[in-house]
Amino acid sequence: MPDTTKLNFFVVDDDPEMAEFMATLLQAGGHGVTFSTDSTIAVEQIADAKPDCVLFDLMMPGLDGMELCARLRQHPELAKIKLIVVSSKSYHYDRKRAFECGIDGYITKPIRENTFVTSVNRIIEDKMDLSFWGVRGTLPVPGEKSIRYGGNTSCVTIEFSRGDFLIFDAGSGIKELSNWMMGLGKKKIEAKIFLSHPHWDHINALPFFVPLYIQGNIFEIFGPRHDDITVHQLISAQMDGVYFPITIQEFASSVTFRDLHEEVLEFDGITIKTMLLHHPGQCLGYRIEYKGRSICYITDNELYLESDEEHYDPFYVKRLVKFIEGADALITDSTYTDEEYANGKVGWGHSCIGQVVDLAARAKVKTLYLFHHDPDQNDDAIDAKLATARAMLEDLGSSVVCEAPTDRTHLKI
Repeated sequence: MPDTTKLNFFVVDDDPEMAEFMATLLQAGGHGVTFSTDSTIAVEQIADAKPDCVLFDLMMPGLDGMELCARLRQHPELAKIKLIVVSSKSYHYDRKRAFECGIDGYITKPIRENTFVTSVNRIIEDKMDLSFWGVRGTLPVPGEKSIRYGGNTSCVTIEFSRGDFLIFDAGSGIKELSNWMMGLGKKKIEAKIFLSHPHWDHINALPFFVPLYIQGNIFEIFGPRHDDITVHQLISAQMDGVYFPITIQEFASSVTFRDLHEEVLEFDGITIKTMLLHHPGQCLGYRIEYKGRSICYITDNELYLESDEEHYDPFYVKRLVKFIEGADALITDSTYTDEEYANGKVGWGHSCIGQVVDLAARAKVKTLYLFHHDPDQNDDAIDAKLATARAMLEDLGSSVVCEAPTDRTHLKI
């Protein structure tokens, strides 16, 4: 697929004004465009034009969008072109059916003039949008000591061009995510929320996630159960009226819960693998795979020192290395400096920089993201951890890139 700065599009819509409107917007965005208002002859026209992408409506006389999609996908010369539905049908059924037919993206009418071309380009790029909403651990840290990195606790999101939205943990960062999502003005929000474990800094802001209280939104909440206590019971307990004045019964959106073990989930071309981590209680790490790319979210996790004969487990480390091997992004617990860890932090369930660097180098990940910082560390201390990690990687001769994301760091993977 050529660079999205210059693409050739073919638009099929029986409404000539709509077809011309989309063509005008795409041309203003620097693209070449051909359009047709007759779907019955569009397949032959598209075969001749060989565009990079076809945009088409679902409701068209003669040959509707689903039939057009099926014929294009059956055409050997058109198998690799991108297909995007642009339709006023916003129903979940129609979206699901269109993706099953082989489309790459779905844009709902009415078209928003200021975002249409950006949405089209994003679908064609087909990257995972990775965002950090909270990077601290244990406690939120407001004030001057956390101006640059932010003071919110764990919350990370991954958004896909086809509409899937994944949220990892519900620390205080999810309140900032809530503000952002509500500011978009979307009429219907769907997302999957994955909890690493139910310690306070990973769940205590879930009751402040406003989309949960809006009818018509759809959420699935996943996480590890603790013995006989389900994820549903864990979340309900912190909102039972004693610890929080609003109970889970006030959720107006559709919310379902699912207990996870070490397993593999697959949906919409996305694969999510889980692994139990070294942390008090049940704690899961996640590996998200999509079209040959991968992001690993590994927090909270303790990597004991190899010299610690009482606790260090080489077989666990070997399993973890295999689990994260070759990841494009490794987001992992980097709570302590080596000195802090050795000075009374062993057995607290978190890792030190030296062990994290060694893990990333052994697994040959592309980028290591330092995460879950100790609340006593100010911005300068995190800068120092980052400098130490980079120096260690250089000493190892590793090609791993190391970064320390801040609240509101946004990346494309």
